[in-house]
Amino acid sequence: MPLDYFNLEQLRKQHPAWRLLQAQHVPLIASFLSFAFIEPNIRVMSESALASKLEDLLFQLRESLGDEALPKTAKSYLNDWAQDDKGWLRKFYPADSDEIHYDLTPASEKAIAWLESLGGRSFVGTESRLLTLFELLKQMLSGAETDPQVRIAELEQRKADIDREISQIQAGDMELLDATALRDRFQQFSITARELLSDFREVEQNFRELDHSVRERIARWEGGKGKLLEQFFGDRDAITDSDQGRSFRAFWDFLMSPSRQEELSELLEKVLQIPPIEQLKPDRRLKRIHYDWLEAGEQTQRTVARLSEQLRRYLDDQAWLENRRIMEILQQLENRVLDIREQSPKGDFMHIDSPHADIQLSMEKPLFHPPFKPNIDDHIELGNDADYSPEALYEQQYVDKQRLQSILRRNLQQRPQISLPDLLQNHPLEQGLAELMSWLAIASEDDKAYFDDEQQDLIHWQDDKQRKRSATLPRVIFNR
Repeated sequence: MPLDYFNLEQLRKQHPAWRLLQAQHVPLIASFLSFAFIEPNIRVMSESALASKLEDLLFQLRESLGDEALPKTAKSYLNDWAQDDKGWLRKFYPADSDEIHYDLTPASEKAIAWLESLGGRSFVGTESRLLTLFELLKQMLSGAETDPQVRIAELEQRKADIDREISQIQAGDMELLDATALRDRFQQFSITARELLSDFREVEQNFRELDHSVRERIARWEGGKGKLLEQFFGDRDAITDSDQGRSFRAFWDFLMSPSRQEELSELLEKVLQIPPIEQLKPDRRLKRIHYDWLEAGEQTQRTVARLSEQLRRYLDDQAWLENRRIMEILQQLENRVLDIREQSPKGDFMHIDSPHADIQLSMEKPLFHPPFKPNIDDHIELGNDADYSPEALYEQQYVDKQRLQSILRRNLQQRPQISLPDLLQNHPLEQGLAELMSWLAIASEDDKAYFDDEQQDLIHWQDDKQRKRSATLPRVIFNR
């Protein structure tokens, strides 16, 4: 991007990193975000944990600066930093949690890295970076060469250089890096390793922007769904097949190799034991920097997988119809606004079908009432020794409770609650008292059913001999 006046003016107004550097409490924001996210390499943190850390820092600062210097609460500051006009934190709900979580945005990490660079370095190495540039140029030329003879000549030259170096070592002439060269290369490694960690957030953010652009294209699609599906599945890997996606996949495949992980661990262990490197007193976390890469890369992989899954659900039949309907309503609103732009109507000029959501709060549900305690006579009268026919034992009826529960579920799908008389009005008792007792058993086993002992209902039915029967019982209400 050319650094002309208009581009810089647009960056000053829109880029979150520039807004962070212009913020009133930039020392608080930058120091806290670096302490909470960058230094420990934490990708995501819950609101309660992050607010607790910020509250501790605010308490320490208020003791020296006074309460008026930082008047807001920790959660107020976090909400303010995550607003769209700030963009220093990303505020979201994870898929497996109902608590707000925060993540650092790439723009904030860039601003903090620039502030860190203002401190200066006691030693600035240039040789290692120059060698890196030469090596990159050689890799590009070698990787783009299509002539086999040229490639073979290059490999023969490298083989001759290696053989010559082996001969020099065998002759006792071994070239070693001095302390300055070692410090130069280690400093370059440290900077690149930490920049790689910060790159993961930017890669993850770019994946979200790619996903957003695909969703926007789907939402504005005016053709049929068949053509959209054809285009989508033809380009379904737009996220992972981008240049950034292929580069990240190559990095991930390289790092996921167990042999590469072991090699990195051994190399880091040996390098940190070299005396000139030990004198620098490097950050001990560099010893496990490749595990931090793995953790950050795994977070990016989960984000890409989640975005791909959501994108496929976005094309589901029901979601497709709902999104099309939303876009049609928005277009109607835009056309209506343009029509009345010159002459604003007076009074009501638009009606909304549902002005409020139908919300059922937990406190609106009836409270618990202790059940009615019947007076049971436990005295048993003994019968005489007369013979009785056992046929009555085989005249028992079987009531299918699963069929009754299925009837209840179908009715509760149409309304949030239903009383037993209303239910029996549409589905009369077919097996008399036995079926009625089964309904009461279902209600007693259902945690959402409610027995109102203060109100009585009269239930009518006919027995198998067409005789009218009735029973009075407390009101039973089934809830969804």
